[in-house]
Amino acid sequence: METKAIVIYDFAAEIGNNELSVREGETITITNQSIGGGWIEARNSRGEVGLVPEDYIEAKEVQSVSSGVNAAPLDLSFFDSHLPTPASTAQVELAQAEAPVTPVTPGFSSTSPDEVPGMPNSMMDSEATHGAPYKCPILETSNGNDPWGAFDNNPSGGFSNDWAAQPEGTETGKNSSNAWQSGGQGHPQAYQGPDFQAFSKSGPELYLLSKQPAKGTKLPIYSGEVGPVWSYPEHQLDCVVADPKKGTKMYGLKSYIEYQVTPTTTNRPVNHRYKHFDWLYERLLDKFGSAIPIPCLPDKQVTGRFEEEFIKMRMERLQGWMLRMCRHPVVSSSDVFQLFVSYKDEKDWKTGKRRAEKDETVGVMIFSTIEPQGVQDLDLTEVEQKCDQFSRFTKAMDDGVKDLLNVGNEHWKRCTGPLPKEYQRIGKAFQNLSSVFNSSGFQGEASLTDALTAAGKTYEEIALMVAEQPKKDLHKLMETNNEYKGLLGCFPDTIAVHKVTPSPYSLRQSFRPKLHTGLMRKCAAIEKVKEGDKLVATSKINPTDKTAMTKRLSVMSYALQAEMSHFHTNRIYDYNLVMQQYLEEQVKFYETIAEKLRHAHSEFTTM
Repeated sequence: METKAIVIYDFAAEIGNNELSVREGETITITNQSIGGGWIEARNSRGEVGLVPEDYIEAKEVQSVSSGVNAAPLDLSFFDSHLPTPASTAQVELAQAEAPVTPVTPGFSSTSPDEVPGMPNSMMDSEATHGAPYKCPILETSNGNDPWGAFDNNPSGGFSNDWAAQPEGTETGKNSSNAWQSGGQGHPQAYQGPDFQAFSKSGPELYLLSKQPAKGTKLPIYSGEVGPVWSYPEHQLDCVVADPKKGTKMYGLKSYIEYQVTPTTTNRPVNHRYKHFDWLYERLLDKFGSAIPIPCLPDKQVTGRFEEEFIKMRMERLQGWMLRMCRHPVVSSSDVFQLFVSYKDEKDWKTGKRRAEKDETVGVMIFSTIEPQGVQDLDLTEVEQKCDQFSRFTKAMDDGVKDLLNVGNEHWKRCTGPLPKEYQRIGKAFQNLSSVFNSSGFQGEASLTDALTAAGKTYEEIALMVAEQPKKDLHKLMETNNEYKGLLGCFPDTIAVHKVTPSPYSLRQSFRPKLHTGLMRKCAAIEKVKEGDKLVATSKINPTDKTAMTKRLSVMSYALQAEMSHFHTNRIYDYNLVMQQYLEEQVKFYETIAEKLRHAHSEFTTM
């Protein structure tokens, strides 16, 4: 029996990894479907055989060879299991069967043992993808050197909810050896398709009309100086992501990168691959996504993922993502997050994962665990006003952040392209003039020609400084803004649980027109409560239920306000810190240039 398949996404093979490059629309023959780990073995029209991601193809037909005997109709239901699986289901199935990571004890480094073929593993070096990768047409023109350039070509700003990188040195982000190329290089960032928040449960009515007692740890909200706030621990959790190591699986056929995560609570490092971070993200999104914006992870990348620059940048951004999760009092104290950073052994990891995947307090039911303390119930008008106020602010901040990213990227390209080149030309011109003066044969000219040559070399040194400076000051500023761009992209879905927002908030919504608007109008909690009188009149609910709905809507509003307070507090801290760091580096940069120019000035004789 022979199985044909159509390639639905381009895939570039990693050299030396037994993979097969394929192009969208190409027809291939599946030669082995039992590879496991989200991969299949296939043969192309040229007879080349290699591994291809299973979710990058779509089964085309099954042909069986018979000797003229009438055969029963083929059962094509077999292929249903090979279609992209919804995120929540695929992730649970993958995580339940997956072998746990062996923790790393202090002073001892190791990698996870090779994994047996057929066991579920990530589709990429570290990614547990759920469905085929998203392709964004507006950003496909980027060659890696101008990763923010898509913002210039798209009136909406080219918004993505990603803060991921496309490093220089990879196949899609070439690292030029010419430091003075005219185009310059933008800050290294690439696009990851939106990993949309998809709450696993029904709309807010599941919570508003719930008759079930609350399950899970209670989440208190208090009245603080700035309004409702979450309950913060006395000592904030922190962690360090470091020491990436390359491991192998499938008897060496596949490779992956493993990181050490060390929490401040235990100071004992544990090993995690990217797909484990992805599992944590899915669990947090499923459990808290209705109340707390959970930003996406750095990008899922197939090609160039073992490049040193990419590994370094991914580790840096995983560190940033983990720190943001550690800062949130609800997320960092949750059982699933504590499991991730401090599991004791394989058995503890495996048991904890299964327990987390069976958690029933997910989606909007997280509101059932929230308990406002010492505050009065809000009326419907107040709830609407709070939603509108925060929605307007996040939209305005989203615009401001994207504008700064655009300006910063243009400045980065100037600093790595035309600007240093101009300084270099000035330096060359001074040195050429010095050579001309030196050829005059006039005695007493040596001091002038030497000074001119020194001035020319000074400008060449400044050119090098200008080219390197963005990595020292602008990089951190751009990273922080990119992180907030991703975080702001989560708020529309969080706010939509409470109230319909009639105008499109971001490009992220336009990618799912059939889903977003309909769900918002159907599921927004405020709209449900407004329908309360009608539901009572039609005897669908009783007056007691309507009163409970209003009270629970007030709880939801306090949760949103607590999240607003958390967001604003972190925003003020982050931007104070990053602007101080940026300006300190700027001051050092210009002071160094001034010192070099003063030295060049002193070489000339005062007449």
